[in-house]
Amino acid sequence: MSRLGTLGARLYNGEVGYDFVAKRKLWYGISILITVVAILGVVVQGLNLGIEFKGGAVFNTPKTSISVSEAEEYAEEVSGHDAIVQKLGNGTLRIQVSELDQAAANKVNVELAEKLDIPVDKIAAEIVGPSWGEQIANKAWTGLGVFMVLVVLYLAVAFEWRMAVAALVALIHDLTITVGVYALVGFEVTPGTVIGLLTILGYSLYDTVVVFDGLKEGSRAITKQTRFTYSEIANRSLNGTLVRSINTTVVALLPVAGLLFIGGGVLGAGMLNDISLSLFVGLAAGAYSSIFIATPLVADLKERDPQMKALKKRVLAKRAAAAAAGEAPDDGGPARGSDEGFDDGSDDGSDEPQDEGPGAAAPAGAVAGPRSRGRGRPSGRRR
Repeated sequence: MSRLGTLGARLYNGEVGYDFVAKRKLWYGISILITVVAILGVVVQGLNLGIEFKGGAVFNTPKTSISVSEAEEYAEEVSGHDAIVQKLGNGTLRIQVSELDQAAANKVNVELAEKLDIPVDKIAAEIVGPSWGEQIANKAWTGLGVFMVLVVLYLAVAFEWRMAVAALVALIHDLTITVGVYALVGFEVTPGTVIGLLTILGYSLYDTVVVFDGLKEGSRAITKQTRFTYSEIANRSLNGTLVRSINTTVVALLPVAGLLFIGGGVLGAGMLNDISLSLFVGLAAGAYSSIFIATPLVADLKERDPQMKALKKRVLAKRAAAAAAGEAPDDGGPARGSDEGFDDGSDDGSDEPQDEGPGAAAPAGAVAGPRSRGRGRPSGRRR
C-alpha cells in the first residue's frame, strides 16, 4: 500500500488525525477575510460582463498578422467604446465591442477594415442583443434558488436541520469567493461562466454530504457513552474522509487546470477561461469549505443542544477524574462510521471500566491481544 493509502487507513481508524474542529475559529476568520475581499472586489471593481449581457457587436476577422493590442487599440478608436480582442488558434481575431446598434456596427465594420487592412466583406459582423444574456441570467438565478431550497429540504430530512444550514452556508461561501475572483482578475463573465458556477455547486455539496454521512453514523447513540464529545466525533469523521476529499479534489482540478493554464493561457484559447476559471476556483473553494467550514459549523450548532452540553460535561468530568487518579485518559474509540465502543446503556457516572463487548475497538495506539473464548476459563472444549 502506498504511503498516502496507509495514511488514509490510519486516519479512517482514528490512529492519527488533525483537530480541524478545535481550530474552527481560525478557519472561520480566514473564510470571513476571503469573503469580505471578494465582496469588496464585486462592489468596487464590478464584474466584467460579456457582450451577451450588455449587448453590442462581434467582428470576426480572417487570419492576420495584427497583434491583439493593436487590434484592440484600433477597435476602441473607431467605436469609442471598450473592446475585447481574442486571438483564436487559427490566427483569426474575435473583436467584441459593447453597446453598438446595427447602424453603429456597420460604420465600425468599415473603419475597422481600413485600419486592419482587410477587405470589408472578409470581416463577419454579428449584432448581439442584451435580452438573450438577461434571460440566461434570470433562468440561472431561478435554478439556483430552486436548487438551494431542494438541498436544504433534502439534508434536513436525510440528516438534520443543522447539517442543512451548514451545507447552505458552505455553498454561499463557494459562490461568493468564485464571483469575487472574477471581479478581481477582470475575466469576462459569459454564459459559460454561469454554467461553471452552477456546476461547482454539485461538487461542493457532494464532498460535504460524504463527511456528513460519516458523522451521522459515527454519532449514533452518542449520548450513551462518555468517551467523546460531539465535536470529537465530528473531527474523527472529517479525518476519516480527508484523504478521499484530497484525492477527488486533485483529480478534478487537474483537467480544469489544463483548460485554464494550457488551453486559455499558453494556447491562447481565451474562450476557455470563461468556464475553466469558475470551475477551478469553485472546486478549490468547495473542497476547503467541506473540510474547514461545513463540519466545524455543524459541531458548533450541535454543541448548543442541551443533550450535547450535558454529554460534554460528563466526558470532561470523567477525564478529570481519571487524571486525578493517575490513569491514562481513554482517548481511543470506534472507527469512523460505527457505533462500536459506545456503552450499551446510560452512563452511571462511575469511573469503573465497562465491558464493551467483543466488537469494541481497541484504544488508539494499543495492540490488541488474544481473546479467551469464555470469561474466566481457558479456551477449548468443556469437560
